[in-house]
Amino acid sequence: ILTLQDQGKLSVDDALCDWIQPCPPAWAPVRLHHLLTHQSGIPDLMAQANWGMTRTTYRTKDQLVEAAARYGLQFQPGTKIRYDNVGFNLLASVVERASGMPFETYIQQTLFDPLGMADTGSDADGQAQGLAMGYANYPSGLAPQPLANVSIVYGAGALYSTLDDLLIWTSALHHGQLMKAESYADMIASHNPPDTPNERGRPPRAWGYGLYTNRLGERVAPAFSDREIYHTGSWAGFRNIITYQPEADVTVIVLSNNYHMREQVFLISQQAMAEALGHPFPTGMKAAD
Repeated sequence: ILTLQDQGKLSVDDALCDWIQPCPPAWAPVRLHHLLTHQSGIPDLMAQANWGMTRTTYRTKDQLVEAAARYGLQFQPGTKIRYDNVGFNLLASVVERASGMPFETYIQQTLFDPLGMADTGSDADGQAQGLAMGYANYPSGLAPQPLANVSIVYGAGALYSTLDDLLIWTSALHHGQLMKAESYADMIASHNPPDTPNERGRPPRAWGYGLYTNRLGERVAPAFSDREIYHTGSWAGFRNIITYQPEADVTVIVLSNNYHMREQVFLISQQAMAEALGHPFPTGMKAAD
């Protein structure tokens, strides 16, 4: 979205209904900015009754937009934050209309290929080969999770990659290769409305465009207080985090093919960050206040 804004093809202040047709009247006040910051009020489809079954069923982009359009707004756009994958599916449809290219083609030809990310691409159609198997912990033991249907998050995930490629991506993202300086500043700025929820008893993170900023080291012991720009991710059988410390120019990437490794993945990321920054090595998680 920000790359297309830099090209003059759209603006984050555009109304969603300028790009999505037919557009429900309830969505009239929604701007692309609201989608980028999870403030649109459009409910996440996966939180709706009976939607869980769709995790196993392929859906086209148009079907997902039509499904989202059945619901009104949960709150006035810009007044609250509620994490919402459907907003990024809608943004992917905006990218298609603004660029004139399928979303998967646009990100491949405009972003991944020029950066030399040869092992990164979309798996929205479930046809990618050589992917790792995900696992989950059950009372009976560790169980493989068949590769999940990711078509329902085609704009919010549905990608495969490697540590090496993700390091290329993070470097390009934070060193001016993907967007103008002013767009980058908007991306990492805090767009929090007054009603931003706390983080498990701690002050809220800063919600930017598709990522967050927070002092993640304050959650481990011994703690440290350097700011980090980051995003976590999970799906059936997988858990990960990519975090970046701008002052020291340090990137930490942790990928796990076990869904139930949330705390471990986070702790490993902060152990690596602390070591890179010269802080005492964290040995565990700090209890929430």
